[in-house]
Amino acid sequence: MSGRRRGQRAKTARTRAADLSAGAATPNLPAVVPPGRAGTTPPRDAHRHAAVDRSVMANLARATAGLSPHAMIDAWSDWALHMARAPGRQMELAERAGANWLRLSRFALSALSGKDAEKPFLPGPHDTRWSHPGWDATPFALWQQGFLGAQDWWQAATADLPGLRKQNAERVGFMVRQLLDTVSPANFPPLNPEIIARTRDTAGRNLVEGAAHFADDAVHVLAQEHRPVPEAFALGKVLAATPGTVVFRNDLMELIQYAPATERVRPEPVLIVPAWIMKYYILDLSRQNSFIGWLVGQGYTVFCISWCNPTAAQADLSLEDYRTRGILQALEVIGRVVPGARVHANGYCLGGTLLAIAAAAMARDHDDRLASVTLMAAQVDFAEAGELLLFLDESQVALLEDMMWSQGFLDRPQMSGAFAAIRSEDLIWSRAVRRYWLGEPDLPTDMTVWVNDTTRMPARMHSEYLRGIFMENRITAGRFAVEGRVIALKDIAAPMFVVGTESDHIAPWRSVYKTALFTDCDLVMVVTRGGHNSGILSEPGHPRRHYRIGHRPVGAHYIGPDAWFAAHAPRPGSWWPEWAAWLDARSGSGVASPEAGAPRDGLPPLGPAPGTYVFQG
Repeated sequence: MSGRRRGQRAKTARTRAADLSAGAATPNLPAVVPPGRAGTTPPRDAHRHAAVDRSVMANLARATAGLSPHAMIDAWSDWALHMARAPGRQMELAERAGANWLRLSRFALSALSGKDAEKPFLPGPHDTRWSHPGWDATPFALWQQGFLGAQDWWQAATADLPGLRKQNAERVGFMVRQLLDTVSPANFPPLNPEIIARTRDTAGRNLVEGAAHFADDAVHVLAQEHRPVPEAFALGKVLAATPGTVVFRNDLMELIQYAPATERVRPEPVLIVPAWIMKYYILDLSRQNSFIGWLVGQGYTVFCISWCNPTAAQADLSLEDYRTRGILQALEVIGRVVPGARVHANGYCLGGTLLAIAAAAMARDHDDRLASVTLMAAQVDFAEAGELLLFLDESQVALLEDMMWSQGFLDRPQMSGAFAAIRSEDLIWSRAVRRYWLGEPDLPTDMTVWVNDTTRMPARMHSEYLRGIFMENRITAGRFAVEGRVIALKDIAAPMFVVGTESDHIAPWRSVYKTALFTDCDLVMVVTRGGHNSGILSEPGHPRRHYRIGHRPVGAHYIGPDAWFAAHAPRPGSWWPEWAAWLDARSGSGVASPEAGAPRDGLPPLGPAPGTYVFQG
């Protein structure tokens, strides 16, 4: 590209971004933009005493960990009324109870007589409570099978019924699983062979250490204290340690420019847009699995947004603020550090959803600064958004809005509790048994340190996200407006690389795959082994990894997710090199690396990576 053409593109980009909202870039862009008021939330109150109602509901939300009792009662009543008018299903369930009882009786007789018998009920794929060999011995195997038999019956009882809302059926099933898990024999020392063996071997020391762990956890929960990052995983030294420089900061984000690792770099830089529901360094963990560190090593100039951890004073931050003072602001800064260069944009999770919105709005406005768009475990359509839909309806969202109205944000425990409840058998009960009954300390890893380093969500933004994007699914319904005009994903002409993960319960891969349904651009789809985080952090050399990859050219007919999955055989290894080759094919030849920031253009370096916002508690 000629210098004149690059200069024209940079000038056009600056012109388009000149009217960004508070903290927006201008031709005299300062390196640090002071905090500004993000806007005011339109009043939802319908009468003059609405504040009283909202205060009551906010206190109720705190008592129920953010779960709406009205939604739970509605689900139970819907299920019970439809079950009451279904005698055929009742007969079927009675027959299943009898069959399960006979299977358990046969197993018990065989076990008591000393014969080997195949267990009639097996635990779920995420249920690790029964891994100890003691559960294969009598009488522990009988208790285990009795519990799993009851779980099997309730799973059948909460299956779909004609007329019963699917969400209510799933919600009742979810609540039953939570209730059953509280009485699992694995939770009680006299019924758990692993606890008995550990207590015998340690002369009860495990119970003393477990009591100390429980007291420590209780103090932190009651005081709402945020545990600091362990020194062995210190940020900037062990985690988030890829060398770089903060080149821009406003009240919403810091922009990090990473130091080059190669003599020459591609002329097109990469911008990474992480989710702000957690901190950015999930993509820059330890050196061996740092996505950012690996990408820098491929010869790219990498920029990454590090979002602030909002406080009550930032309750009015909106989705539009994150778009304009986040993504567009970052593009403006990059345009001044690397003038005239088009940008490979990569969005992860919620950051990918926002990037898709920004890319569609840019395409509508004929803004061609994006060379490509990569979405990692990010959804644009939320009709099949997985188990998180269990927590969303009008009653639930209204309750959360009242709680956020009271405190200004959605707090860390209120978010992490919902994610843990989806996999409660492993993330709650198995951990409780290990920590409190077996006396085992939590051994931190880079991933668990990041998981525990949680953030808050500003009230206005989270309400807009839950209602407009998640619950009302406006993006793909043609009802999501940016700057007063509706956007359409099919306007995006930049090539796309979309990554889903096989066992993702936050952004299921079939939901991620729907990006192919609502876009017309050249698109590569990848489905990789692993979950929401582990599937993305699939570095080369990671054992037991595979991925599927397929190309959808412009104008090709749509193929459904299951047909696509069956047509693309798994390939061993990491998907990262595939993405690097895809970027290389859409990038120019190597050039000299740019300096950190643009000191002569008002953007001096502000400090070393990982910056300051990542340390906000």
